[in-house]
Amino acid sequence: MPLITSISGLRGTIGGAPGENLTPLDAVKFTAAFVSLLKEKYNSKITIVVGRDARISGLALKHQVISTLQFCGASVIDLDLATTPTVEMMVTESKAQGGIILTASHNPKEWNALKLLDAQGEFISAADGEKLLAISQNHEFNFVSVDELGVLTLKMDSLNYHLQKILELPLVNVELIRAANFSVAVDGINSVGGIAIPELLKELGVKNIYKLNCEPTGDFAHNPEPLAEHLTDICALVKDKQADLGIVVDPDVDRLAFIDEKGIMFGEEYTLVAVADYILENYQGAEYNKAAVSNLSSSRALKDIALKHDATYEAAAVGEVNVVAKMKNIKAVIGGEGNGGIIYPELHYGRDALVGVALFLTYLAKKKITVSQLRAQYPGYIMIKHKLTLIDRQEINLIFDKLKSAYSSQRLDEQDGLKIEWADAWVHMRPSNTEAIMRLYIEAPDEIRAGELLTEILANIK
Repeated sequence: MPLITSISGLRGTIGGAPGENLTPLDAVKFTAAFVSLLKEKYNSKITIVVGRDARISGLALKHQVISTLQFCGASVIDLDLATTPTVEMMVTESKAQGGIILTASHNPKEWNALKLLDAQGEFISAADGEKLLAISQNHEFNFVSVDELGVLTLKMDSLNYHLQKILELPLVNVELIRAANFSVAVDGINSVGGIAIPELLKELGVKNIYKLNCEPTGDFAHNPEPLAEHLTDICALVKDKQADLGIVVDPDVDRLAFIDEKGIMFGEEYTLVAVADYILENYQGAEYNKAAVSNLSSSRALKDIALKHDATYEAAAVGEVNVVAKMKNIKAVIGGEGNGGIIYPELHYGRDALVGVALFLTYLAKKKITVSQLRAQYPGYIMIKHKLTLIDRQEINLIFDKLKSAYSSQRLDEQDGLKIEWADAWVHMRPSNTEAIMRLYIEAPDEIRAGELLTEILANIK
């Protein structure tokens, strides 16, 4: 597989030739460039927090990255196994200048990546990303003398800090959850979620926890993307144990999916919807506005929930960094992405499955209903995802111009590709940054309407 170098990080499969796959040489160049960027930005001693998910290549890659950081003169706080949101929170807690998360998120075990954080514990900006790529490509970095080597500090209690901050949130009610006496099944996909989610549940007073794939071996038991076709075992476990719900995360624990008591997927798109319903229902004002944000490809159900609570809703371009920017701009109290990513700024600006679990369980305990009953309260939209192969990328502008003309009477949004909205449905088209393909997302009230829109759009494109 090709090495993917972008403004948000370095990603690829382990092994092969430098520049074609993720190799030690590529990791060294990218890490050294990151230190050079931070030194230029802060003109001071640099400290960087490093954490990893449990994938097989993680430990070796961590040693490679940490030694490079030290040889570049950066001090390192090594969290070792840590969720992505934990690393994000520890950057600010440690007053570090940046962070590196070694995870390829939902990609299979042969993949790994370096994801880069700024001093706020958020993914670096597009501008900083462009600078870093130039530094890496031009080898504009240096290594320090022996007396200037960075200092390494091992910190093994970062999860405890993260959990304590969650428990202190006003809208997380441990007594209510404990009294509900939930039984919960957990699929940790053989990564850090197998450690973090059960620990969180114990802190929340959940006594009946059924673990599946919770040993952090990195040898994933199934495709790690939390989609229904990959989760048959956890669905069966929920039914077999008569659990109240199942919890599924991806390898770095920034995406969250639920299984209802019948062993049926709650729907990743509705993780954010349910949490936002709770947050907006209990909105208290103060620092944040009564507003919600998701990306253009996320379900319109979030907008429906916002309107139900007399809140405002805005859509951002796809990508966590874009959602966070929009949330900050309007001071939204809740936001995230339809892939099960919850961003709750009262804790921090990053997708966080752990805080999502705590808020969801509190809401479920408060309402005293089942997971399936909660899901039935939300709109039943159908979403179709389609990939269109292009002859070349030059076709995209022509396609968009033709579609804008054909659908000029509809609401059009061009901040990220092209989104066309009807009263009951929408279509979002985004060109890939790395391939000659275009991704189509369609949401409608039912499968018939969604299918009709897909046929219509493809016919117009042709």
